[in-house]
Amino acid sequence: MRGMYTIILLILSNSFMTLAWYGHLKFAEMKWFSKLGIVAIVLISWGIALFEYMFQVPANRMGYKENGGPFSLIELKVIQEVITLLVFTAFSIILFRNENFRFNHLIGFVFLILAVYFIFKK
Repeated sequence: MRGMYTIILLILSNSFMTLAWYGHLKFAEMKWFSKLGIVAIVLISWGIALFEYMFQVPANRMGYKENGGPFSLIELKVIQEVITLLVFTAFSIILFRNENFRFNHLIGFVFLILAVYFIFKK
């Protein structure tokens, strides 16, 4: 159960991270947002990223073997990276409709899935 909670928290964390890192590129289409300077945009992004940490830190603490969780440190990192790419892909396809998901992207994801397989292989 701790493993599932860890993954759910990592998904939430990465959703906020992706919004903080790339959301401003889409928000620039809004008239009021496009008038903001870089300092204001960075501060808004930091505010969004705060929520990333509010989910990321508990996910890592709960999921880590040394704290009673099911995952090693390396396993946690690989899970987090795969979730990051999946969330980013969904984000870019849904919000940035001018981005194309190509065959080479699919091949790259297959290799990432293989990386997860090999990391978890005993």
